[in-house]
Amino acid sequence: MSPTTRTYQKKFRALLSPAEHKLLKKLSTPQRVQDYLEALPQNFSKSAGETCRSVRRILQKKRAYCFEGAILAAASLAYHGKVPLLLDLQTTDDDQDHVLALFKENGRWGAISKTNNPVLRWRDPVYTSVRELAMSYFHEYFLYKSGIKTMRAYSKPFDLTKYKPEVWVTGAESLDFIAEDLDDSPHFPAVSPKAIKKLRRATTLERKILDLEEWEK
Repeated sequence: MSPTTRTYQKKFRALLSPAEHKLLKKLSTPQRVQDYLEALPQNFSKSAGETCRSVRRILQKKRAYCFEGAILAAASLAYHGKVPLLLDLQTTDDDQDHVLALFKENGRWGAISKTNNPVLRWRDPVYTSVRELAMSYFHEYFLYKSGIKTMRAYSKPFDLTKYKPEVWVTGAESLDFIAEDLDDSPHFPAVSPKAIKKLRRATTLERKILDLEEWEK
Protein backbone atom coordinates (compact mmCIF):
# COMPACT_ATOMS: atom_id res chain seq x y z
CA MET A 1 0.00 0.00 0.00
CA SER A 2 1.41 3.40 -0.96
CA PRO A 3 1.69 6.20 1.63
CA THR A 4 -0.99 8.17 -0.26
CA THR A 5 -3.40 5.21 -0.20
CA ARG A 6 -2.70 4.62 3.50
CA THR A 7 -3.43 8.26 4.34
CA TYR A 8 -6.70 8.13 2.39
CA GLN A 9 -7.65 4.90 4.14
CA LYS A 10 -7.14 6.51 7.56
CA LYS A 11 -9.28 9.54 6.66
CA PHE A 12 -11.91 7.21 5.24
CA ARG A 13 -12.10 5.00 8.32
CA ALA A 14 -12.18 7.95 10.71
CA LEU A 15 -15.55 9.04 9.27
CA LEU A 16 -17.38 5.75 9.76
CA SER A 17 -19.87 4.79 12.43
CA PRO A 18 -19.31 1.59 14.45
CA ALA A 19 -21.97 -0.20 12.37
CA GLU A 20 -20.31 0.90 9.13
CA HIS A 21 -16.93 -0.26 10.39
CA LYS A 22 -18.40 -3.64 11.32
CA LEU A 23 -19.93 -4.18 7.90
CA LEU A 24 -17.02 -2.98 5.78
CA LYS A 25 -14.58 -4.99 7.87
CA LYS A 26 -16.55 -8.12 6.92
CA LEU A 27 -16.45 -7.22 3.22
CA SER A 28 -12.77 -8.05 3.12
CA THR A 29 -12.55 -9.58 -0.37
CA PRO A 30 -14.08 -8.68 -3.74
CA GLN A 31 -15.97 -11.98 -3.64
CA ARG A 32 -17.61 -11.08 -0.32
CA VAL A 33 -18.50 -7.65 -1.64
CA GLN A 34 -20.16 -9.22 -4.67
CA ASP A 35 -22.14 -11.60 -2.47
CA TYR A 36 -23.34 -8.67 -0.36
CA LEU A 37 -24.44 -6.68 -3.42
CA GLU A 38 -26.37 -9.61 -4.82
CA ALA A 39 -28.29 -9.91 -1.53
CA LEU A 40 -29.02 -6.17 -1.50
CA PRO A 41 -32.43 -5.29 -2.99
CA GLN A 42 -32.50 -3.32 -6.23
CA ASN A 43 -33.04 0.45 -6.09
CA PHE A 44 -35.79 1.21 -8.63
CA SER A 45 -36.27 4.83 -7.55
CA LYS A 46 -36.23 7.51 -10.24
CA SER A 47 -36.74 10.43 -7.82
CA ALA A 48 -34.23 13.28 -7.87
CA GLY A 49 -31.43 12.63 -5.38
CA GLU A 50 -32.47 9.02 -4.89
CA THR A 51 -30.36 7.34 -7.56
CA CYS A 52 -26.80 8.41 -6.75
CA ARG A 53 -26.49 7.95 -3.01
CA SER A 54 -23.36 8.03 -0.88
CA VAL A 55 -22.17 4.86 0.82
CA ARG A 56 -23.80 5.86 4.12
CA ARG A 57 -27.16 6.52 2.46
CA ILE A 58 -26.98 3.27 0.49
CA LEU A 59 -26.49 1.37 3.74
CA GLN A 60 -29.33 3.30 5.40
CA LYS A 61 -31.75 2.67 2.52
CA LYS A 62 -30.56 -0.95 2.12
CA ARG A 63 -30.91 -0.99 -1.65
CA ALA A 64 -28.80 -0.06 -4.67
CA TYR A 65 -28.56 -0.05 -8.45
CA CYS A 66 -25.46 -0.30 -10.62
CA PHE A 67 -23.80 3.07 -9.87
CA GLU A 68 -24.56 2.79 -6.16
CA GLY A 69 -23.38 -0.81 -6.10
CA ALA A 70 -20.10 0.25 -7.69
CA ILE A 71 -19.73 3.08 -5.16
CA LEU A 72 -20.31 0.71 -2.25
CA ALA A 73 -17.92 -1.87 -3.72
CA ALA A 74 -15.22 0.74 -4.26
CA ALA A 75 -15.65 1.92 -0.66
CA SER A 76 -15.26 -1.63 0.62
CA LEU A 77 -12.02 -1.95 -1.32
CA ALA A 78 -10.80 1.43 -0.03
CA TYR A 79 -11.54 0.38 3.55
CA HIS A 80 -9.09 -2.49 3.08
CA GLY A 81 -6.38 -0.32 1.55
CA LYS A 82 -7.12 -0.68 -2.15
CA VAL A 83 -7.58 2.17 -4.61
CA PRO A 84 -11.33 2.72 -5.24
CA LEU A 85 -11.73 2.51 -9.02
CA LEU A 86 -14.83 2.68 -11.20
CA LEU A 87 -15.28 1.58 -14.81
CA ASP A 88 -18.00 3.08 -17.01
CA LEU A 89 -19.40 1.16 -19.98
CA GLN A 90 -21.06 3.58 -22.42
CA THR A 91 -23.78 2.59 -24.84
CA THR A 92 -25.92 3.97 -27.65
CA ASP A 93 -28.57 6.51 -26.67
CA ASP A 94 -31.34 3.89 -26.63
CA ASP A 95 -29.64 1.84 -23.91
CA GLN A 96 -28.23 2.53 -20.44
CA ASP A 97 -24.61 2.80 -19.35
CA HIS A 98 -23.31 0.40 -16.71
CA VAL A 99 -20.85 1.19 -13.90
CA LEU A 100 -18.57 -1.36 -12.22
CA ALA A 101 -15.96 -1.37 -9.46
CA LEU A 102 -12.53 -2.53 -10.62
CA PHE A 103 -10.06 -4.57 -8.59
CA LYS A 104 -6.76 -6.27 -9.28
CA GLU A 105 -5.39 -9.56 -7.95
CA ASN A 106 -2.06 -11.12 -8.93
CA GLY A 107 -1.68 -8.61 -11.74
CA ARG A 108 -5.07 -9.43 -13.29
CA TRP A 109 -8.21 -7.30 -13.44
CA GLY A 110 -11.66 -8.25 -12.19
CA ALA A 111 -14.95 -6.39 -11.66
CA ILE A 112 -17.69 -6.17 -9.04
CA SER A 113 -21.13 -5.45 -10.46
CA LYS A 114 -24.65 -4.72 -9.20
CA THR A 115 -27.32 -5.55 -11.78
CA ASN A 116 -30.83 -6.93 -11.74
CA ASN A 117 -30.36 -9.22 -14.76
CA PRO A 118 -28.21 -12.32 -15.33
CA VAL A 119 -25.88 -10.39 -17.66
CA LEU A 120 -23.30 -7.63 -17.02
CA ARG A 121 -22.35 -9.19 -13.70
CA TRP A 122 -19.18 -10.13 -11.74
CA ARG A 123 -15.91 -10.81 -13.54
CA ASP A 124 -13.20 -12.98 -12.01
CA PRO A 125 -9.71 -11.42 -11.90
CA VAL A 126 -8.36 -13.18 -14.99
CA TYR A 127 -8.05 -10.26 -17.43
CA THR A 128 -4.65 -8.88 -18.39
CA SER A 129 -5.93 -5.37 -19.17
CA VAL A 130 -8.90 -3.12 -18.48
CA ARG A 131 -9.80 -3.27 -22.17
CA GLU A 132 -9.84 -7.06 -22.11
CA LEU A 133 -12.14 -6.99 -19.10
CA ALA A 134 -14.42 -4.31 -20.58
CA MET A 135 -14.75 -6.21 -23.85
CA SER A 136 -15.92 -9.30 -21.96
CA TYR A 137 -19.23 -7.41 -21.60
CA PHE A 138 -19.59 -6.55 -25.27
CA HIS A 139 -21.47 -9.63 -26.44
CA GLU A 140 -23.91 -9.44 -23.50
CA TYR A 141 -24.80 -5.80 -24.09
CA PHE A 142 -27.86 -5.77 -26.37
CA LEU A 143 -31.42 -4.46 -26.56
CA TYR A 144 -34.18 -6.83 -25.52
CA LYS A 145 -36.57 -6.21 -28.42
CA SER A 146 -34.15 -5.95 -31.34
CA GLY A 147 -31.03 -7.80 -30.17
CA ILE A 148 -28.89 -4.90 -31.40
CA LYS A 149 -25.55 -4.76 -29.55
CA THR A 150 -25.12 -1.37 -27.91
CA MET A 151 -21.79 -1.11 -26.05
CA ARG A 152 -19.66 1.58 -27.66
CA ALA A 153 -16.95 2.72 -25.20
CA TYR A 154 -15.35 2.08 -21.83
CA SER A 155 -13.68 4.51 -19.47
CA LYS A 156 -10.18 4.79 -18.17
CA PRO A 157 -10.17 3.53 -14.53
CA PHE A 158 -11.80 6.33 -12.55
CA ASP A 159 -10.14 6.97 -9.20
CA LEU A 160 -12.54 8.07 -6.45
CA THR A 161 -9.68 9.31 -4.23
CA LYS A 162 -9.88 12.58 -6.20
CA TYR A 163 -12.91 13.27 -3.97
CA LYS A 164 -12.79 13.68 -0.20
CA PRO A 165 -14.27 10.61 1.53
CA GLU A 166 -16.73 12.82 3.44
CA VAL A 167 -18.29 13.63 0.06
CA TRP A 168 -18.91 10.18 -1.45
CA VAL A 169 -18.70 7.91 1.59
CA THR A 170 -20.64 9.70 4.32
CA GLY A 171 -22.17 12.72 2.57
CA ALA A 172 -25.90 13.46 2.53
CA GLU A 173 -26.01 15.01 -0.93
CA SER A 174 -26.59 13.22 -4.24
CA LEU A 175 -23.50 12.02 -6.09
CA ASP A 176 -24.92 13.04 -9.47
CA PHE A 177 -21.84 15.17 -10.05
CA ILE A 178 -19.57 12.12 -9.69
CA ALA A 179 -21.70 10.21 -12.19
CA GLU A 180 -21.37 13.18 -14.56
CA ASP A 181 -17.61 13.41 -14.02
CA LEU A 182 -17.32 9.69 -14.76
CA ASP A 183 -19.39 10.06 -17.91
CA ASP A 184 -17.20 12.98 -19.05
CA SER A 185 -13.91 11.25 -18.18
CA PRO A 186 -11.62 9.78 -20.89
CA HIS A 187 -13.22 6.86 -22.71
CA PHE A 188 -11.92 4.49 -25.36
CA PRO A 189 -13.93 3.11 -28.29
CA ALA A 190 -14.97 -0.51 -27.90
CA VAL A 191 -15.49 -1.07 -31.61
CA SER A 192 -14.80 0.78 -34.85
CA PRO A 193 -17.59 2.38 -36.92
CA LYS A 194 -16.82 -0.10 -39.71
CA ALA A 195 -17.23 -3.08 -37.36
CA ILE A 196 -20.48 -1.68 -35.93
CA LYS A 197 -22.13 -2.04 -39.33
CA LYS A 198 -21.40 -5.78 -39.35
CA LEU A 199 -22.40 -6.67 -35.78
CA ARG A 200 -24.68 -9.70 -35.57
CA ARG A 201 -27.78 -9.24 -33.47
CA ALA A 202 -28.39 -11.33 -30.35
CA THR A 203 -30.71 -14.21 -31.16
CA THR A 204 -34.22 -14.72 -29.80
CA LEU A 205 -32.87 -17.36 -27.42
CA GLU A 206 -30.13 -15.03 -26.15
CA ARG A 207 -32.60 -12.19 -25.63
CA LYS A 208 -34.84 -14.37 -23.45
CA ILE A 209 -32.23 -14.27 -20.69
CA LEU A 210 -33.23 -10.65 -20.03
CA ASP A 211 -36.65 -11.91 -18.90
CA LEU A 212 -34.92 -13.08 -15.72
CA GLU A 213 -34.67 -10.54 -12.90
CA GLU A 214 -33.32 -10.93 -9.38
CA TRP A 215 -35.63 -8.33 -7.82
CA GLU A 216 -39.18 -7.47 -8.88
CA LYS A 217 -40.28 -3.82 -9.04
